[in-house]
Amino acid sequence: MTRLRDLGLTVGGLPVGGHNAITDVRGVAVGHATVIRGDDVRTGVTVVETRPGSPRDEPVFAGAFTLNGNGEFTGLEWVRESGLLAGPIALTNTHSVGVVRDTLAVDEAKQAAVKMFWGLPAVAETYDGVLNDINGQHVTAEHVRAARAAAAPGPVAEGNVGGGTGMICHEFKGGIGTSSRVVDGGDAPWTVGALVQANYGARDQLRVDGRPVGRYVPTSELPSPFDTVRAWPPRGSGSIIIVVATDAPLLPDQCRRLAVRSFVGLSRAGGYGQDGSGDIAIAFSTANHPPAELYDEQRVPWTFEITSVPHQRITPLLLAAVEATEEAILNALLQAETMTGRDGVTAHALTGERLLQALSV
Repeated sequence: MTRLRDLGLTVGGLPVGGHNAITDVRGVAVGHATVIRGDDVRTGVTVVETRPGSPRDEPVFAGAFTLNGNGEFTGLEWVRESGLLAGPIALTNTHSVGVVRDTLAVDEAKQAAVKMFWGLPAVAETYDGVLNDINGQHVTAEHVRAARAAAAPGPVAEGNVGGGTGMICHEFKGGIGTSSRVVDGGDAPWTVGALVQANYGARDQLRVDGRPVGRYVPTSELPSPFDTVRAWPPRGSGSIIIVVATDAPLLPDQCRRLAVRSFVGLSRAGGYGQDGSGDIAIAFSTANHPPAELYDEQRVPWTFEITSVPHQRITPLLLAAVEATEEAILNALLQAETMTGRDGVTAHALTGERLLQALSV
């Protein structure tokens, strides 16, 4: 396994953070719980923590965007309405959204410093049913808690881990990927990081820095998992969830603009939001400190102070979201390992050596 830059390849021109990961945004942590059993269980859950401690007590500004809506991301309506994200973001498979959401709701109520009367946890999904027994409900509350307990800053495991365990991308093995970019913030640099759960796309659409490499790795050489799968799902179908984090002081609508631009990164890698794809992005900023989600008139302040990037200064951040997303997708592919799952279906990895060969055509 390798990452894109280990091959001497880059996409875009902005510098990367120290770990080239979403965790380069200070305070952000990522944890995985991977569930692999027998011949047909290939699934898990990934959690992105937005701040240390209880995010319910210290929410972040956030915004979201949906490119194509054949997917689920719970809690987004309140994010869109309030501009606040008051909890972690969890990624899992389509049929495990409920147990992950319920576990987060229960645990956040116990963790919050103030009495919590309600919660709308943010849980997103992509479909891993080609490789995984998705109807078997193999993700449990214990896995959610294990992922949260494992959440840490620093390097992030990629590929066949957590929510990405059973995912397929461009008809290769897909999964979790991450990357970051650093831009000039005047007095101090700003970091933008992206994490993806990549489970979308047809082989011939895959591009690396504009080169159509997917068409140079034919299915006659590396068979597609869709060659042996049952009649459904269609070839190349699936979804992607994109999480973008930054320490730049952005307002909720500016966060939404970063979420929108992340799909430019998706398109540069060869995704376009086909009919059956759930392509949803969320972006958040850790710079400001909105009040806790209190509903006690005696405790909620009348005002609070914030800082914000003027819109004339946001362009480098938009570009950073594009580049970080594109590279995160490619890291997901390169870090994934060949996996055989349900009914003997195999998703082959795109190795670094084979990618370099395709780029030389």
